[in-house]
Amino acid sequence: MNVALVKLSSLGDVVHALPVAATLRARLPQARITWIVERREGAVLAGHPGLERVITVDTRRWRRSRTPGELVESARGILAVRRQLRAARFDVALDLQGLIKSGLLVGLTRAPLRIGFDAGWCRERLSVLATNRRVTPPAHAPHIVDQYLSLVDALGIDGRVLEFRLPSDPAAEARMDEFFAAAGLKPRNRVVVLNPGAGRAEKRWPIERFRALAGALSAGGGSRVIVVWGPGEEAVAEAIAAVGGPHVLLAPRTDLLALIALLRRAGVVVAADTGPLHLAAALGTPCVGLYGPTRAERNGPYGAGHRTLQAPDGRVETLDVDAVAAAARELLG
Repeated sequence: MNVALVKLSSLGDVVHALPVAATLRARLPQARITWIVERREGAVLAGHPGLERVITVDTRRWRRSRTPGELVESARGILAVRRQLRAARFDVALDLQGLIKSGLLVGLTRAPLRIGFDAGWCRERLSVLATNRRVTPPAHAPHIVDQYLSLVDALGIDGRVLEFRLPSDPAAEARMDEFFAAAGLKPRNRVVVLNPGAGRAEKRWPIERFRALAGALSAGGGSRVIVVWGPGEEAVAEAIAAVGGPHVLLAPRTDLLALIALLRRAGVVVAADTGPLHLAAALGTPCVGLYGPTRAERNGPYGAGHRTLQAPDGRVETLDVDAVAAAARELLG
């Protein structure tokens, strides 16, 4: 069987879909599995043993095209992807995204069996036009990981494999070993990683609350705090790291592989509903998730041993610093 998985973005959502690939590989060992993903998120699938192939697309760039040259280049990229999908001769395609763009890609596979969510479970209902078997996830499985796996159930496969395989790079691991050693840190020994960033403004806990949290956790040398940051977030991270003296550190610049290596060494990670939180949970690192407009029941860190704080009014900025600090300390033991 030749299977296409279409899960384009975002980083956390791609992480949540990893058990789909693991389950298909374990239950259909002869299957040839291809994952279609956005170029930016494709790095998290590097070297995945369950995948025969990863096809990257760049719909963000295609949508930004304005000049004649950009439009021509985007058209070439789209046609190249179309040729790859048609040449692969897929038997089954799974739309794990539920968007029009993912539906278009599922349609381009020309797979005889195209499985997706029922319209009520799709962010863009028109995406169902690309599928011919539609699934309503069971009510007893509210988390998005379980919802993704319900598409596998439509193939008559029993026995889910809850495996979140992430790439590991020796150079990135060595770099984080050096960073920890230079800072006098021992991995997981009361090390709290704070991630203040998030893709949407309404998900971000205010900087002043992260500053207060860093100060509370590091007071008296109780914990060592590392503040991580992504593109455009360095000034925010610096402002948070400035409050705690030698016990609060600014993380070095990280790419995805270095970030994974750092999160692997944390004792606890505190973050909003964003990619680094879900990377940490996939690594088995205890997490404190901060939730406002999104629901922790659906999008919380997956698995046991985590804590989530949900703002009753849907505004993450109303979450209390003391409650977050208490949750982090509880996980640190």
